[in-house]
Amino acid sequence: MIKVLVAYATRHGSTTDIAEKIGDTLQSNGLQADVLSIADISTLAGYQAIILGSAVYAGQWEKEAVNFLTRNEHSLAEVPTWFFSSGPTGEGDALELVRGWRFPEPLLPIADRIHPRDMMVFHGDIESDRLSFGEKLIIKGVRAKIGDFRDWEEIKKWTTGVAEAILKEVQPHQTT
Repeated sequence: MIKVLVAYATRHGSTTDIAEKIGDTLQSNGLQADVLSIADISTLAGYQAIILGSAVYAGQWEKEAVNFLTRNEHSLAEVPTWFFSSGPTGEGDALELVRGWRFPEPLLPIADRIHPRDMMVFHGDIESDRLSFGEKLIIKGVRAKIGDFRDWEEIKKWTTGVAEAILKEVQPHQTT
C-alpha cells in the first residue's frame, strides 16, 4: 500500500483538524496516511508522498514548519510533495482574501527546488478565547474575521485530487 505522510504545524489546533481531514480523505481513497505533528516526525523514510502544511500568521508559516522544510528539503524533493497553508478567515475565496498569496515569499526558493505538485490555501479558524492578548491586537489590526471559516468540502475535494495524483504517479515498485 502507498504510504503518505501528512505533516503539519499548528498554533491553536485548527491546522491539526485540517491535517486529520486530509488523512481521512487519503485513507478513504485507498492510501495509508500517517498524520503527524512536525514535532513528532523523526524520519521521512518509507513514505512515497508527503503533504506538508502549516498555520499562517502575518503571511508566515509556523517556525517549526520552516525549520522542517529547510532541514528536509532534499528528502521532500525526492518524493511527490504538496503544501497547504491554513489561515485566512472571512467569506469568499481563500486566495482572494490573501490577494493571491500561496506560500511565504522567503521560502519560495526552497519550494522551487522541491517542486511541490500544488500549494493550497485553506480558510482558517480564529477563536478569540484561544488567542493571547498580543494575538488579539494583531487580529484587530489586520481586521481578520473571528470564527471558523474552514470549508471541509473544499479540503476533501482537494485531497481527493491529491490522492488520485499519488495513485497515478507512485509506481507499485515504490511501495513498501
